[in-house]
Amino acid sequence: MTFKQKIHQYYLQLVQDRIDVFKDMIVALTEDSKNDAKGSAGDKHETALSMMHIEQEKLNHKLKEVLAQKAILDKIDSTTIAKTIIVGSLVKANGIYLYLSAALPKIAVEEINVIALSPQSPLGNKLMGNEIGFSFEINGTRYLIENVE
Repeated sequence: MTFKQKIHQYYLQLVQDRIDVFKDMIVALTEDSKNDAKGSAGDKHETALSMMHIEQEKLNHKLKEVLAQKAILDKIDSTTIAKTIIVGSLVKANGIYLYLSAALPKIAVEEINVIALSPQSPLGNKLMGNEIGFSFEINGTRYLIENVE
């Protein structure tokens, strides 16, 4: 498995773990609200149910975001190596590894830090469509594309 494939697998697992956690939390809240509905009455009951409903909406929103990230990762073929930077490219610029996919947390694979960024981010937008040797500046920092996988 190549370094890029390991990164892709790591991010897929990270996103799947987050999906599982959010689904478990939503199920737990649903169960809590059912149990609360059986044994309570009055204003306190209504307030508790309302708070659970708000929390469930927040979790559903977060789950949708993570599912969207997974959809992006699922579309990427990590074996593809393009000359120009596309979604799914692993780019080395200024000694930093950047994985163009979705905005995800920084990870370490083989003790090398990797930052996943969205093609819509300012840096991702500048990288898209360019190739090794391209140089540009963002927020006073000069970047040079050293490698593209």
